[in-house]
Amino acid sequence: MRVEGTFRVTETRPVDGTADLAVGLPVGHLRMVKEFTGDVQGRSITQFSYVHDPAVGGTYVATESFDGTVAGRGGRFAFVHSATDTGDGRRSAELFLVVPGSGTDELTGITGGGAIEIDDDGTHRLVLDVELG
Repeated sequence: MRVEGTFRVTETRPVDGTADLAVGLPVGHLRMVKEFTGDVQGRSITQFSYVHDPAVGGTYVATESFDGTVAGRGGRFAFVHSATDTGDGRRSAELFLVVPGSGTDELTGITGGGAIEIDDDGTHRLVLDVELG
């Protein structure tokens, strides 16, 4: 099943922890809260690690714990995603995976993948290609 929702980041907070070795780009960690609307409704808490500079790009890796509904079915599950960009909005080396065994309640058994897409106007979309248990 394919479902889609839009999301916005409602909170971003740096997390303590700096890299012990300096590299050519900034390295950091953030805690984010996201709010979702559409076929995917609810909120997530994101642990976001990056090696990135907005002017030249970089790579991020994130884990998210989601609480809400997917196609009207309620519960919680986790997903992971990462991507690389070149500072001009183009993304490559994308990964998106629902963490097996992480679903609860009506989302127990959720499996699959998806993508994060960014529209030209800056709208962020979560597209899930999942099977519900």
